[in-house]
Amino acid sequence: MGKLHGSPKHWPYLALIGVARLVCLLPVRCWLGLGRGIGHVGYRLAKRRRRIAEINIRLCFPALGEHERENLVRQTFLSVGMLAMEMAYCWTRPIDILAPRMEIHGLDVLREAQAERRGILLVGGHYLTLDLGAALLSTKVDLDAVYRLNKNPAVEHLMLKGRKRFCGRVIERNDIRRAIRSLRDCRLLWYAPDQDYGIRHSVFAPFFGQTAATIATSRLVRLTDARPILFSHFRDPEKGTWSLYLQRIDNYPTGDHEADAKHLNSLIEAEIRKHPEQYLWLHRRFKTRPEGVPSPYA
Repeated sequence: MGKLHGSPKHWPYLALIGVARLVCLLPVRCWLGLGRGIGHVGYRLAKRRRRIAEINIRLCFPALGEHERENLVRQTFLSVGMLAMEMAYCWTRPIDILAPRMEIHGLDVLREAQAERRGILLVGGHYLTLDLGAALLSTKVDLDAVYRLNKNPAVEHLMLKGRKRFCGRVIERNDIRRAIRSLRDCRLLWYAPDQDYGIRHSVFAPFFGQTAATIATSRLVRLTDARPILFSHFRDPEKGTWSLYLQRIDNYPTGDHEADAKHLNSLIEAEIRKHPEQYLWLHRRFKTRPEGVPSPYA
C-alpha cells in the first residue's frame, strides 16, 4: 500500500478491509447477515443517499403506495450492505469457494459467441451483486471490466487490486481506446451503461417511464463488431446462493442510437423488475434532463 499506509486519513478504510477479511472467514450466511446490519445503519445515517433512492423509486414505481416505497428503499439499503460484504469477499478470498453456490443460466449463449472469434460486450447493470457476479463468471471465462475511478486513493487502490484478482484488464470508463482494444482482441468486456454520465456520448431514452441520459452503447458495438450479450445476476440471501443470467440481445444495433438505447434500457429494466431491491437506486439516474426540464433532485 506504500503511501496509503502512511496517511492517517486512509487508516479507517484500511482497518475496514482488515476486519472484512476476518469476517469473510465466517460461513456465507453469517457475513451476508452482517451486510444486512451494515445496510440498516446506512439507511439511518446516509440521509442524502436515502433521499435519492426515495425519489428514484417514486419516479420509477408510481403505482406503489407510500409504505411499499419505503420498504423498497429500506430493502435496497440492506442489499447495499450485502454488496459491501460481497466486495470484501471477492477482493480478499478465493472465489472458487463460492462457485458451488452459483447457478449460471445461458452459458451456452456465451460459448456460441466465443466460437465466432469476435469480441463480446457483456452488457450489465448496477445490480447489487456487482463485483461478485463478475467474479463468479470469471470462474467460467476470462473477462475484462470497465469501472469508474474512485476519488479516494485508498478505496481506488483496494478496488483496483481486488478486481484485478478476477478480471484480466480493469479499464477506467473514460479510457475508450483501451475498451475498444479489449473487444478487438476478441475478449469479453463487462460494461454497465445504466448510469447517468451526462449528455456527452449519450442520448435520451426512456427508463422506467422517465427520460434518462443513456450511454450510446451501440456505437461501441458497431465500432468493434462485438457480440452484445445481456448479463444480470442476483442473490438469494436466505440460501446464500447467486444466480447469473446470460441472454442474447437480438436486432442490435440498428444504426438508430436512440432506438438502440431504448431497446437496451427496456432489457435492463426487465431484469431489475425481477428483484428491484437489488438495484443501485442510490445513484442520481435522472440528473441530466432535456433542456427546460427541472432536476427531480433539486
